[in-house]
Amino acid sequence: MRDLSAVIKAYDIRGVVGEGVDEPTVRAIGAALARLLRSEDAATSALVVGHDMRDSSPSLAAAFAAGVTDQGLDVVHIGLASTDQLYFASGRLHLPGAMFTASHNPAKYNGIKLCRAGATPIGQDTGLAVIREAVEQGVPDGGRAGGITVGTETRRDVLADYAAYLRELVDLSGSRPLRVVVDAGNGMGGHTVPAVLGAPIDVVPLYFELDGSFPNHEANPLEPANLVDLQKAVVAEGADLGLAFDGDADRCFVVDERGEPVSPSAITALVAVRALAVTPGATVIHNCITSNAVPEIVTEHGGTPVRTRVGHSFIKQTMADTGAVFGGEHSAHYYFRDFWKADSGMLAALHVLAELGASGGTASELMRDFERYAASGEVNSTVDDVPGRIEAVRAAYARREGVETDELDGLTVRLPDRSWFNLRPSNTEPLLRLNVEAADHAAVARLRDEVLAVVRA
Repeated sequence: MRDLSAVIKAYDIRGVVGEGVDEPTVRAIGAALARLLRSEDAATSALVVGHDMRDSSPSLAAAFAAGVTDQGLDVVHIGLASTDQLYFASGRLHLPGAMFTASHNPAKYNGIKLCRAGATPIGQDTGLAVIREAVEQGVPDGGRAGGITVGTETRRDVLADYAAYLRELVDLSGSRPLRVVVDAGNGMGGHTVPAVLGAPIDVVPLYFELDGSFPNHEANPLEPANLVDLQKAVVAEGADLGLAFDGDADRCFVVDERGEPVSPSAITALVAVRALAVTPGATVIHNCITSNAVPEIVTEHGGTPVRTRVGHSFIKQTMADTGAVFGGEHSAHYYFRDFWKADSGMLAALHVLAELGASGGTASELMRDFERYAASGEVNSTVDDVPGRIEAVRAAYARREGVETDELDGLTVRLPDRSWFNLRPSNTEPLLRLNVEAADHAAVARLRDEVLAVVRA
């Protein structure tokens, strides 16, 4: 029996094409998903499929669709799409969905993000484990051999509807003119940005050509090296702002007019303030590695901050449980109640543009109120004994007066001077991920090095 644990992960399906991910495997995954959906609701009749610009994506999407239709469900192909465009289709059409993408991973990877109708995520505990077991054991035949009427495949273009819906949620028509450099990284932002952004936004495109080989840089703006071209272009163009999207364009990173990156925590706080202005007293979700500034600012504007674990499934579930209007992660995933609680980098970008367009100042001046602390970014350490190293760090700080700890996600330690750090294990590798925040960069460096000395001892 084949072991798919390295491919079917906690939140999605992802692996190297031709090794963990190939056409027979994704066909079986499609069949297993169809059977799962039918077992949950016999009325389920169809699902929607989209794919990114990777060379392998169209053939993998076609193989997946064959598995779905063989089990009697219809498939609606939306073709080239960003992940949030697929979520839009799932929400608007009220259909389960499958998005073929490996997001920010290098060209040799591909995968699938699955959701139920209304863009509700399918994760390890909500279906992926069942799908994995079914594929490993062998999915029963459908079609003629299994006595099932084969489903149909149709095509539907939803790009214009997606763009119109986002512009309804955030109206830029009253904005002052803004010159904005957008780095699509040869990913799906090159597909969606031209459809969504127009006057009064003057877009300066950077790497809009769809190319799954990523010839200019990896489509992963979380890595500082992949922002360098955007930073230079913003300054050279005299632009008001820079935006960078990852490969499937569900995450958006912001660079101010000086070419300086803006913290995703600051973007979370900015969008939260806008959401609270429309829905006073609402709940806003933030994960455990966002800045202290986020809950502070939410509270100052009359909202209720709720802290959760890292990961979209936790954010979306907590949003559903609390009725939250918005949620943000420090990885630059932003979730909106009015977007079926799904994440959309484009919608976050529209909020930033609207706020900047309504202000009379620069982006750096606008963000000053939302950037209150210094942060380390994520620092990874490869260790032999992950639980043992976490316990060593816990013990090192437990002896200190005024220290508070929690285990919501890994280990979070809060010090009396309001500095803090979070140490989380990787889901897939023998890694510990450290995030530190303090009053200034010198304090961050001291605390970071202090923790790493224990982690790497």
